[in-house]
Amino acid sequence: MRIAVLLLLAACPLAAQAPTQAPIRGFPNSMVAVERQREDALHAVPSRDTLRAQMRLLAAVPHEAGTERSHHVAELILARFKSFGLNAQIEQFQALMPRPVSRTLELVAPEHYTAQLKEPALAEDPTSGQEDQLPTFNAYSPDGDVTGDLVYVNYGRPVDYHVLDSLGISVRGKIVIARYGETWRGIKPKVAAEHGAIGCIIYSDPRQDGFFEDDVYPKGPMRPWQGVQRGSVMDMPTYPGDPLSPGWASVPGGHVWPIDSAQTLEKIPVLPISYGDALPLLTHLEGPVAPEEWRGGLPITYHVGPGASRVHLALKFDWQSRPLYDVIATIRGSRYPNQWVVFGNHHDAWVNGANDPISGQVALDETARSLGALLKTGWRPARTIILAAWDGEEWGLLGSTEWGEKHAAELRQNAVVYYNSDTNDRGWFGAAGSHSLQRFFEEVTRDVTDPATGKSALEAWREHRREEHKRDASVDTTFAIGALGSGSDYTVFVDHLSVPTANLAYGGATHDGIYHSIYDSWTFYGRFLDTSYAYGVLQAQTTSTAVLRMADAPVLPFEFGAVAKTYGGYADEIAKLAKENDTTQGLDLSAVKTGVAEIDSAARRFDQALAPLSGMSAADVARRSKALEAVNAAIYRTEQALADSAGGGLPRRPWFAHLIYAPGFYTGYGVKTMPGIREAVEQRQPAEAQAQAARVARALDAYAQAVNRAADLLAAALQRP
Repeated sequence: MRIAVLLLLAACPLAAQAPTQAPIRGFPNSMVAVERQREDALHAVPSRDTLRAQMRLLAAVPHEAGTERSHHVAELILARFKSFGLNAQIEQFQALMPRPVSRTLELVAPEHYTAQLKEPALAEDPTSGQEDQLPTFNAYSPDGDVTGDLVYVNYGRPVDYHVLDSLGISVRGKIVIARYGETWRGIKPKVAAEHGAIGCIIYSDPRQDGFFEDDVYPKGPMRPWQGVQRGSVMDMPTYPGDPLSPGWASVPGGHVWPIDSAQTLEKIPVLPISYGDALPLLTHLEGPVAPEEWRGGLPITYHVGPGASRVHLALKFDWQSRPLYDVIATIRGSRYPNQWVVFGNHHDAWVNGANDPISGQVALDETARSLGALLKTGWRPARTIILAAWDGEEWGLLGSTEWGEKHAAELRQNAVVYYNSDTNDRGWFGAAGSHSLQRFFEEVTRDVTDPATGKSALEAWREHRREEHKRDASVDTTFAIGALGSGSDYTVFVDHLSVPTANLAYGGATHDGIYHSIYDSWTFYGRFLDTSYAYGVLQAQTTSTAVLRMADAPVLPFEFGAVAKTYGGYADEIAKLAKENDTTQGLDLSAVKTGVAEIDSAARRFDQALAPLSGMSAADVARRSKALEAVNAAIYRTEQALADSAGGGLPRRPWFAHLIYAPGFYTGYGVKTMPGIREAVEQRQPAEAQAQAARVARALDAYAQAVNRAADLLAAALQRP
């Protein structure tokens, strides 16, 4: 009887219909099935075993930028891209990369202690004892030899110096010690120098980065006593890239500034140390007991100083420009070759760099392999796809910035989108970037599967949100992406060139303490992070979906309603901040809010113009191909309306042209939205705040006009027979 019923249902036309598939923005319903077949083919390619093998290969030895070892990694990636059938090459640049010659840190009073300044090898981690590991140091510290009393400045933020002022403590002529966290490392010596300090020490406190959180490595995932966080202290909020060529590409034999003209080198010597080396320095500090929120996890009473602790800091560097090796693979578009979808991840590391950056690089590698497999079926993307493995990111976004500056005119003309990845491990999807891409990533995560739950990555993200709020069913689980500041290779694309940009990765399930240390190894990664490489697979599936959809969508899947909502929120935040400040209470943001309203109206017009696409056939779309080329160029160039490079960029840092997103001048990585206005309010500059508000309002108006123009072109194209 049951078999008979099934046969009857199979014969029924209604029962034979395939289940309704969720629409994909930018594609007519008639093309969704084919698009999903291609995506399924892409999703089947990434392999845990391949990811693991490539991780071990690329993280086998230290490979910091400027070395032949970094060149070797670039050549491995190049050969792999070519093996997938991709047209790939290395583009070479150069940049100033000072390497340490000598480092000395001593406690000279009230007793003597010489800091170890070395991370010990561990028997449990076979790569931790390799030769050629880059010593623990901060790139772009100047040479220096200073001795002075020590002062503890908490995280070394401007607000921490306000607390010191309230305590009557000056750092002028002294050496400061700050703990990592809360702000980017390069801000700490920058602010210290502004307050008259002669040297800066940065240490990893175990409260945030050691035994206070969990067992230390190798027993657990946290930073051990002598673990050190290397890292650049270049003043990247002024400009990233080669310090000697701001705004133009530094190529071998090309023009560069003399070193004494560079604007992004720190003013005082700075050195990172472990909490093992920090303990003797902090133990002897006198002066007031530190405020409660300043106290870390070391077994001492935290004092601010000065008094008793006196230190000697001496650093010397070899100041040379060294080579960079960017690996660039190109899949030429069959229909719109001058529209580019670009995706990059860096390959250089401070040491072996399994998590940072090889976890992201091997996922990009699997995306490339997936696209190569699809090419073998006869598919060709409508738009050109460019895959990049950048060099020199760790030093100051060197390789991506130099490449972006070299190709600036082409990118402003042709770049549809830039996707960036960096680290990737177990956890939940996270994205930040241009808010015209928010709806796009909501759909992408809807259509890939989280390996832990078997649900979509979007639903896994929502469940995590509810879990964070103790399963409160009322918590807002509306998908949203964040805003971009700086800290990875997307910076030149969004902040300087105003290309639509997104940074994406999975993570957040594990708290670890091996960042920028010798313990960032494939051994650690396999034990504590993406232990099965399942999230490497998911990252590759997510990025390949994002690349494919943007490359092949008949109408680019941008959506502008989220832009209006998000920018309106920024304006409200700044208005509230201004009212809390006596000097900026009169700030008038009415023109900014009018601009936001205009964007909202334009977004609705755009969606109305897009609506007919859903009912079209593939043949209907093909007949409109030429008209849609102009439509899509108008869509992706909307972001450029938010730039004002002709007006000098942001105050005191003209390299940063985007008026909505930028790293904060005193946050480094952390974003400041509508930065010209917001930072003027924070710095109590009412005239500058009002002038910047006028600039932002003009940009918002121009953006709304650009969206309206795209809507008009789209309406005309879709109405055409």
